Amino acid sequence: MEHKIEYVENDLVRIAKRENNMRRKYLVVNPLQGKHVPVVPSKALKLFTDLADVFRNEYKNEKLLLVGFAETATAIGAQAAISVGAKYIQTTREVIPNVEYLFFSEEHSHATEQKLVKDDIDSIVDEIDRIVFVEDEVTTGNTILNIINILDREYTGKFKYSVASLLNGMDKEYLEQYRKKGIPLHYLIKTDHSDYSDRAEKLAEKGHYYKCSDHTVTTDYMTINISGRMDARRLVDSEKYGAACEKLWTEIQTQTGSISGKKILVIGTEEFMFPVLYIGRQLEKEGNSVRCHSTTRSPIVVSLEREYPLHSRYELKSLYDPDRRTFLYDIEKYDKVFVITDSPEIEEGQRTLINALQNYNDDITVVRWC
Repeated sequence: MEHKIEYVENDLVRIAKRENNMRRKYLVVNPLQGKHVPVVPSKALKLFTDLADVFRNEYKNEKLLLVGFAETATAIGAQAAISVGAKYIQTTREVIPNVEYLFFSEEHSHATEQKLVKDDIDSIVDEIDRIVFVEDEVTTGNTILNIINILDREYTGKFKYSVASLLNGMDKEYLEQYRKKGIPLHYLIKTDHSDYSDRAEKLAEKGHYYKCSDHTVTTDYMTINISGRMDARRLVDSEKYGAACEKLWTEIQTQTGSISGKKILVIGTEEFMFPVLYIGRQLEKEGNSVRCHSTTRSPIVVSLEREYPLHSRYELKSLYDPDRRTFLYDIEKYDKVFVITDSPEIEEGQRTLINALQNYNDDITVVRWC
């Protein structure tokens, strides 16, 4: 059965301006992705499931490994893997001790180094027929070709490959490269990026910028440590990963009590996105009005222009590395805020995030999945 596309470009594309990035001046901000713009979590997870529906029947007789790209496509890949019952792993820019990596680059990004844990690929080399790379957008496909070349060298052409993305902006030259290599491309929306840089230049005007302090937080907030973390930077069985997220939700409910009829924000941290959307959807089911988004390494220009996607920017210290800048955009007032993270207990980073949220919010709970 042919998949019916439910989306048009305006549903998934807002153009923003990258800060001081000469390789690519614009950034596509997806208002349904749950990264930069607060989103209803069930809408984000439906979007990711709809992407899985595009390719699920193509490979129903193959054993799949889905690879989600950090940091923006980690939740897309996880939900797609759960939807098709595949194994899952994400790329990462974090340090994982005592593993061997496959290194590759994402040349247009603000943080170019990407890694995939080689030990985990080694462990399933005889169990997988095809690797499906999952992205939010593909514009040239060079990043994916970089890692395909590495995988082919390491595993002597063992795998077949496909690409699934919410958006595909590849021109004829890049599409032809993939056709010649026999790598199928699956996507929800075909985009034309030719005028995106000009649009970004015209839109970007002065917005609100805040550099958040890491001084001691004055308002009380709650911290909950919950064990049982499953880390998708390492290979996971997607069904077990979903079950682990359900256990996380159950424990949060146990420790915070039932919540309904509230306006709630659930914040994720950098690469850690899927469990956040999962918890947000469960809170929706309890009768709450929920929004999710996450901190990010991406420094984006903000603007007060109405049509521009991001209006205020909060500069933070990373919860994973206090020497690294991260950002959170467009904080609003909520009845309750949950920060869901798998970060280590680095106080400077957590304080900057709490101080940013406390500009509008008093009831804040940090849940650390450890």
